[in-house]
Amino acid sequence: MERQELETFLTLAEELHFGRTAERLLLSQARVSQTVKRLERKIGAPLFERTSRRVQMSPLGRQLYDDLAPLHSEMEAALARAKGVARGVDGELTIGFLGSGAGTLTSAILETFRERRPRCEVRMRETQFEDPLGALRGGTVDVLFTCLPVEEPDLTVGPVVINEPRALAVPLGHRLAGRASVSLEELAGETFFGVVNGAPAYWWDFHVPPRTPSGRPIRRGRSVAGFQELMTLVATGQGISPVVASVEKYYARPDITFVPLHDVPSADVALIWRTATAGSNPRVDAFIRAVRDTVEANGGPAPF
Repeated sequence: MERQELETFLTLAEELHFGRTAERLLLSQARVSQTVKRLERKIGAPLFERTSRRVQMSPLGRQLYDDLAPLHSEMEAALARAKGVARGVDGELTIGFLGSGAGTLTSAILETFRERRPRCEVRMRETQFEDPLGALRGGTVDVLFTCLPVEEPDLTVGPVVINEPRALAVPLGHRLAGRASVSLEELAGETFFGVVNGAPAYWWDFHVPPRTPSGRPIRRGRSVAGFQELMTLVATGQGISPVVASVEKYYARPDITFVPLHDVPSADVALIWRTATAGSNPRVDAFIRAVRDTVEANGGPAPF
């Protein structure tokens, strides 16, 4: 069995969805389907039962998954250990972050982790809200600081590191620019933005609501991929957008003002990791403990 066949089979067995499998592996759905069919031809029997509405494992597929999944985990761990020895350090940990990461706690978390794992090489990688979970699922990052909600069966939500209020980003001269605060109910006639690619619909709906509390729709205009693009479109009058309050601190610009939103829930940022990773990767486990201990020492999440 080739490595791509193995990883495609195991991922599809976990997701039971060709689209999500393709997203995790950064492949096309057609490539996933072709790989599975090729593997089934090699074995001589179907591994999945497919209909127009669902995908499920065949009894043979379930047996193969139960046999291969533990071996695959051991193989990945062995490769990681070998890479660490070759580099002369205790491995590498890549931390993904959306926006400001862990905010004011970022430095304290990294200092705690480095004290405990001084020979581990730490890398930071920024993610964008066009696909906030793709880097984690694809293995580009080992852990991820990102905005909640995250409701994915293959991912674990860990400690909340930031809790912050919400604000409305508007261009200078907008009718709401001088307000002390604004209600979401007042925004029915305004234009928000959509999001491209792989952001879960429920995630974007939480951060950029499609309707007011009374149910009046809020139009969504152009789709965006990242914060800088969003800020540019707001500044040029192509729409307005709810944001977390820290955006004013980290992405401020002279042609945009931020007005507090007083009738939307606050936003949390938490540490996320692949559920299958916990307990099998010492560096990930050590980082999770460092985050929990830092948050506890801080008396809870940072305001932002």
